[in-house]
Amino acid sequence: MTSYLSATNENQRYINSSGANDAGFAKLPQILWQYLTTTNKERSPAFNLPVTKLQLPAVATADPILYKISHSTVLMQLNGHYWLTDPVFSERASPVQWAGPKRFHHLPLQLSDVPALAGIILSHDHYDHLDKQSVLALNDRTERFIVPLGVDQHLISWGIPKEKIIALDWWQKTDLHGVTLTATPAQHFSGRSLSDKNKTLWASWAIRNDEFNLFFSGDSGYFSGFKTIGEKLGPFDLTLVETGAYNELWADIHMLPEQSLRAHLDLQGKHMIPIHNSSFDLAMHNWYEPLERLEIAARAYQVSLLTPVFGQGIYLDQLTKRDYQKRWWMELKLSAETQLEEVLRAE
Repeated sequence: MTSYLSATNENQRYINSSGANDAGFAKLPQILWQYLTTTNKERSPAFNLPVTKLQLPAVATADPILYKISHSTVLMQLNGHYWLTDPVFSERASPVQWAGPKRFHHLPLQLSDVPALAGIILSHDHYDHLDKQSVLALNDRTERFIVPLGVDQHLISWGIPKEKIIALDWWQKTDLHGVTLTATPAQHFSGRSLSDKNKTLWASWAIRNDEFNLFFSGDSGYFSGFKTIGEKLGPFDLTLVETGAYNELWADIHMLPEQSLRAHLDLQGKHMIPIHNSSFDLAMHNWYEPLERLEIAARAYQVSLLTPVFGQGIYLDQLTKRDYQKRWWMELKLSAETQLEEVLRAE
């Protein structure tokens, strides 16, 4: 019998190793009060965000390249194959497409233009990470789905063949096309309805080939597990760490920007790309605040912070290029402030 390293409680629901409050339900009244009383016009941008349109070859080349598509959707070209994390191409991160958080930027790559994939890597089953429409549309173009325990049952119920799915517990790994994918711990929760809370596992991922070692955080609060991952599987050439949709009230399950920076340091990362930001309005902060706060923390700790626009190609063997460090959101913010000042002067 396989020995699993994640844990469940007496109700057979997965639990965080730290014992952290998995969804902040005890703070629900405070959270609702903030949503009802907080007015912030900059939770979504009032202008178009910069996007680089992608036209990818149907067959991947040998160049090691990474593209930030949206939120936590990242396309990677490794070992002559394409790989995709948490594909959400629907307009809304929601169980329905007539309501819920709507993407506030154009996609650099349309769902119909996604090339054949060696693997789709899923972190957990929340709607802003596991999009049924995208998964079904990509099924015929995807060789394998690599998922945490239990998420395979969602896919199977949607008609994805069981033999195409690899479900892993924390610290288990699989090898595909010379790429090693290891499911690593995270501090979060799961569920797509009121009845299935924590019935599936959540995970971060270490992604490694002969040349590069990458880390994809999925969703997580800050916890000691990052240091353990760094000690066991680091150092990492590049970390993709969630930085967005946070609040002090639910910091157990979504890191504050300064904690994201600390997680990168714990992971022994060399370069960092913040994900989980600038796509959907999922919290009360300004749309640009995650990048702004992380930039300050990264400068303080002399961390190489890469902030590509959506669709910009990041060559993994050229991570020191200055073009990858362009603070595009600062330019937009300053431009908006200048326009506002001009309007006020005109009045």
